[in-house]
Order: sequence, then structure tokens, then C-alpha cells
Amino acid sequence: MATHIASLCAATLIPLGLALSPVQTRAEDPGRQIFENGIVRVKSAYPFDETINRIKQDVAAKGIMFFFAVDQSKLASDAGINLRPSTLLVFGNPGLGSQFITSNPNAGIDWPVRLLVSEDENGTVWTVYNDFQYIARRHGIVDRDAAFQKASEVITSVTSSVAK
Repeated sequence: MATHIASLCAATLIPLGLALSPVQTRAEDPGRQIFENGIVRVKSAYPFDETINRIKQDVAAKGIMFFFAVDQSKLASDAGINLRPSTLLVFGNPGLGSQFITSNPNAGIDWPVRLLVSEDENGTVWTVYNDFQYIARRHGIVDRDAAFQKASEVITSVTSSVAK
């Protein structure tokens, strides 16, 4: 029985570990990881609060609308839960993001852009977002390649403003 339980656990945990393993890290940018599940993680060169401030400044400088920030750590604390620093930033360009929703209304679940800033157990600060090519595949959008490419360039530029 114990062997069977161990086999079931391994069968469950190994695919999970593989799904969360980076599948691509560019040699010129070791602080950027792209995962099979569409998550992109970029290591910040700055402390948590400074990372958030720099991203907000970069978004504003690019003329992108900043909608709001969700301080997930504060919400957790208010609920009696201890959570490492974690804030979700929500921003976007309605003229760009709306194009995806016109192709598939369900794509609205992924817009506007959400960028998570979090601090891991080692004190390393990360920016995390959904890969736009993954979003296109997720929603079966094939008629907005140029717009998805532009969105990818913008989020890469925003995260490079804090990248290590």
C-alpha cells in the first residue's frame, strides 16, 4: 500500500515539477525564465518596493494606463495569514488589449495586463506575467499576431526596467 501511495505521489508531483520548470532561459538573460504553463518570471535587481515604483514609472513613461495595484500581502495579513511581499499590478493599453477581445471575448479574462511582483524565501524579487504567445494559443487567436508581438515587446521592455 505504501509503495502504491508513493507511486501515485510521484506520478502527480513529477509532472507538476516539470510544468513549473523553466523550458527556456536565454543565455544573454539568465534572470528571465519562461515556463511551459505560460508563466514568464524575470528577476529584479531592486528591492520589492523599489521594483514596484520603477515599474509604475516605466509604465507611465510609456503612456500606458496604470489601473490599480493589489497588495496581496496586506490582504493576507488582514485575514491573519503571513505572506511574503506580493503585489499584483494591473495596467494596459485599451487600444491594444481590446484587439484580442474582439477576436475572442473569452480573452478578456487575460486583459488588462497583470504583472505580479513577489519576493521569494531567499529575498529575491521577481516580476511574473503570462506570456502573450501562450495567451494567444490559449484563446485560439490567430488573427492578431502583430498585436501579440507588440504586447510581448512592451512587457519585455517594462520588466527589463528592473531586470537583473
